[in-house]
Amino acid sequence: MHVSHPRTVHPRTARPSTARPGTVHPRTARPGAWPSASRPRTARPRIRRSVLLTAAAALAVTGPLLTSPAASAGTAPATAEVSPHAAQTIDDIGASGAWWVNDLQHFSPAVQARVARLLFSSQGLDLSSYRYNIGGGGTGVTTAARAPEDFLESDGSYDWSRDKGGRTFLNYAAQYGVEDLIGFVNSAPARWTSNGKTCGGLLKTENEGDFARYIADVTDHFARKGVRLDYISPFNEPDNSFADCGQEGMPVPVDQRDDIVRALGAEQRARHRRTGIIADESSRTTQFTTEVPRWISRPGTAPYVSRLAHHTYDNPGDGDLGKVYETSRSVGKASWATEICCFGKGTTGWNQEYDPTIDNALLMSRIIYKDFASSHDSAFQWWVALASGYGSDPTARNDEGWNDGLIYYDPDYAANGDQKLYFTKRYYALGQYSRFVRPGSVAHDVTGTPSGVEVTAYDSKGRWVVVVNNHNTTDTALHLHFNTRAPIRAAQAVRTSATEDWANVAEPSVRGGTASATLPARSITTYVFDRAGHGSSALTGAWQGTQSGKCLTADASGARIGTCTKGAEQSWSYDARGTLKGANGYLTAGSSGLTTTSSYRGEGTRRWLLNADGQIVNEATGRCLDVSGRATADGSAVILYSCNGGTNQTWARR
Repeated sequence: MHVSHPRTVHPRTARPSTARPGTVHPRTARPGAWPSASRPRTARPRIRRSVLLTAAAALAVTGPLLTSPAASAGTAPATAEVSPHAAQTIDDIGASGAWWVNDLQHFSPAVQARVARLLFSSQGLDLSSYRYNIGGGGTGVTTAARAPEDFLESDGSYDWSRDKGGRTFLNYAAQYGVEDLIGFVNSAPARWTSNGKTCGGLLKTENEGDFARYIADVTDHFARKGVRLDYISPFNEPDNSFADCGQEGMPVPVDQRDDIVRALGAEQRARHRRTGIIADESSRTTQFTTEVPRWISRPGTAPYVSRLAHHTYDNPGDGDLGKVYETSRSVGKASWATEICCFGKGTTGWNQEYDPTIDNALLMSRIIYKDFASSHDSAFQWWVALASGYGSDPTARNDEGWNDGLIYYDPDYAANGDQKLYFTKRYYALGQYSRFVRPGSVAHDVTGTPSGVEVTAYDSKGRWVVVVNNHNTTDTALHLHFNTRAPIRAAQAVRTSATEDWANVAEPSVRGGTASATLPARSITTYVFDRAGHGSSALTGAWQGTQSGKCLTADASGARIGTCTKGAEQSWSYDARGTLKGANGYLTAGSSGLTTTSSYRGEGTRRWLLNADGQIVNEATGRCLDVSGRATADGSAVILYSCNGGTNQTWARR
């Protein structure tokens, strides 16, 4: 997390922040609305949970990022379309175990077990990833609770009894079968840093191998205990200085990142470990897109990288998120959104605030939506699962706390013995995704949604899972068409709103492959649909540019816009393979620009994504169809260009 985050601007002294946090939603809601006391699986080597959906309900709707206008009074609402083509496969949805575990180790075993159920069980969030903080020892860190222990002794031996809180919840995650366990490092141990601290110091070049061996020793140790770390992130927000020492943190220059990745990758390979490496956890998408290509292109580096990781503290728009996808495609890696928190006051931008209400939960759900629908990330990982900074009141919105946790606890627990847990609507908002969108689910873009409504759809082993955000202050009608030849049947609906927490609600009606529902104001709903059989139908029609008002045409000489005529030369068919086929062949991204070709041979140059914001994105390049120069005249060229959110890059099917 970057230096302005609560980790640094809101440090706690000796224990969680002394400022009392704001509006939380205690678990005193309705009976049965909270996770029951399901027991963790017995300790054993971790067995992967099935990617089939667990029985959990469908959720309600929030916010707009789509191009369709709201239906006017007296007219029938437009029908949104689930794309027949798969966009990306979801790896996991999770949260981080820093630094609350250092406090929770002092809580009663019963409370610890309850927290584990709330996070990892199928009656709780059912997280499919968990980020374990491999501590550097906390040398020089001024906030005690943010100074995690390391395992290294002065003589080079190990004391594996350290980091009790971290180990406790990592073991719980393994026992519950969390699919992806991720070890992430904020700083190397102090003996290997340039300033002898675990904050603000660079990893000394001569100790890169020592650091790699240390991380490999840690993963080996946990593997011997039956807890296999699936991924390691060897540095976190390497673009930050962390010089104020409010938390552990290690700046890593761009030209050192590849050295660390190669050293760790070679060490893991020599030990025959399958632990993947994720990098580089840039705090801003703009840094991710400019810096990742510089280090990952160094010889021998890319093969060691399993996933690319970015944070979204720059509050990116569709243009910056589109560049994340373009960058990832350029190096052939999937991207993960691995950290975000601390937005509020009505925006998804950085703000100090504590808000446990549906308002902030809808903002969280919008961020998840954008990560999956605009940057096509394969994972979403929230910052801290628990926090203590609720400001002046754990039950009400206030400006003294921070929106960094899902569940909160009393920062003065050590003095007053209070171990009560306070719940926010963010907890339930994340669960609208994590309980249903399981690893292996395949995301499909959704276009044509009503204004103020965001929809993501996932194909999961014979079922459709649809998460809908309704940001509107009024009830909103949604008609959603599935372009499938297989009949669908509504199986479940679950909603979180101002008055509901994972409430089972009425299922939508389904007729002719179209599901219809009324979305309550300010709500998040998850719908689950059973599907009999497979097969999809194509979308057909013309594509009209939002800015030009003209329609797309193309032939072997190039692509251009022209006055919409409803003629065959402007008609396109979009199928499950992701091809756009017109009268003159398949729209293709070639080395000399856009053309049409007569055959489809499976290349990404002939596959396209229909983003919910109206962008048409080439899969091979990650670039958008763009009316060059924002022209409007007939015959103006259509080119491929980096996605920037401009209206000359948005299209609507007509």
